[in-house]
Amino acid sequence: MASKRAGSALQKWAWEYSGFRKYGLYYDDLANETPVVEEALRRLPEKLKNERHFRQLRAVQLNIQKSILPKDQWTKYEDETRYLKPYIEQVEKEFKEKEEWGKLY
Repeated sequence: MASKRAGSALQKWAWEYSGFRKYGLYYDDLANETPVVEEALRRLPEKLKNERHFRQLRAVQLNIQKSILPKDQWTKYEDETRYLKPYIEQVEKEFKEKEEWGKLY
């Protein structure tokens, strides 16, 4: 239990220390676009795609202006959602399954 709390505290510290929250971004907004991530993004509901795109464009604009959001608009650790993770896991599972089927033939 103590290690779980320590891990959680360390994760929160690392998250707080990262600069992307000052731009209103979530962790998944920064995912490297590999074939798996690209397929996961294709499967996202339109609303999530639009929200992600807005956060990314706003961050680029702030960066160009050499500015950050007001502190009350920074992404909060408690609000962080890994919205892309379930889609990535599903795509990875499908890619692996496809690869295993390919070995049979």
